Amino acid sequence: MSADLIIVLTAVLVAIPCALLGTLLVLRQMSMMGDAISHAVLPGIVIAFFISESLGALTSLIGAGVFGLLTAVLVEALRNTGRVKEDSSIGIVFTALFALGVFLVSKFAREVHLDLNHVLYGEIAFAPLNSLLVGGVELGPRSLWAMGIVTALAVGMVLLLYKELKIATFDPGLAAAIGLSPVLVHYLLMGAVSVTTVGAFDSVGAIVVVAFLIVPPATAYLLVDRLSHMMALAVLLGAGSAVVGYYLAAVFDVAIAGMMAVVAGGFFVLALLFSPSRGLIANLRRQRRNRRSFARGLLLAKLAGLGDRATTEEELVHHLSWDSDDVSRALQDASSDGLIRRSEVGEVVLTDEGQVTAHRVVENNAAAI
Repeated sequence: MSADLIIVLTAVLVAIPCALLGTLLVLRQMSMMGDAISHAVLPGIVIAFFISESLGALTSLIGAGVFGLLTAVLVEALRNTGRVKEDSSIGIVFTALFALGVFLVSKFAREVHLDLNHVLYGEIAFAPLNSLLVGGVELGPRSLWAMGIVTALAVGMVLLLYKELKIATFDPGLAAAIGLSPVLVHYLLMGAVSVTTVGAFDSVGAIVVVAFLIVPPATAYLLVDRLSHMMALAVLLGAGSAVVGYYLAAVFDVAIAGMMAVVAGGFFVLALLFSPSRGLIANLRRQRRNRRSFARGLLLAKLAGLGDRATTEEELVHHLSWDSDDVSRALQDASSDGLIRRSEVGEVVLTDEGQVTAHRVVENNAAAI
């Protein structure tokens, strides 16, 4: 297997669990949980070193995994006090635990090269170089094995608990009413996020993991409405970002992880601009359409108030106190819809359909008042 293929496959295997779990984090407004875990695991790595006196990857991952779960528990416990919001609890817990890790390193491990960059923040370009050895037998790249297991666990959990995750995410009250524990589901999700984050950090580095946890799900959120569709699209966007990002990095000779994150961000920008339902351009069009519809309604109501008397565009500018361009645009819209009729001398009158529409506008405004 070529080095290029190993790197791409590793990134894709990171994208799949990150997209699935990240979708639930985005919907729960806990997008930064992955980044929080990446900082909060430092004391776990330090304590694991104190116990085992080893900087081995397995030891570090176990210690990091335990503190990743502890982070989720503390965040939830702090939020449940009702004194702080979700984002504040995440910030408080991960900064406190990270500070604890820095204290432990500076106080008890000054002579040991023990930090996140050394034991946890991997580099995806080195994925083909780190082989898994079992009993002296080389089984292939360690990153593929690690992320393959993580991906299988994440996919299996989502498939087995899809209904429970969906109900607990969108309606925790309903989940509790039908006998499902939202707290248990939450901790299962946070445990999966912790394992995925820690395992992926060791394989590919921090940038790719945080980017894939947040950006593809956020992009999918702008494009689709159903949870299953959002998960599927997030996986496709994450995998696409991995593949496109790798080959663009090769073309421009830049960092692989950074380019993958840039591509994911590019997909998000495109969705933010051009999403049919939530995009900025679609929103601007809706606002423009609503303004023109509102102006047309006011125009029709004014014409209806004049009764059968014809009026001119100049008189309407005076009566409505609008700019002449706004009146002309409203008249053009009403004329295009067959609601007004203009005579040869420039007089404006309502058509029969315009009369009906004008009365409906007046009634709706009266009801709203």
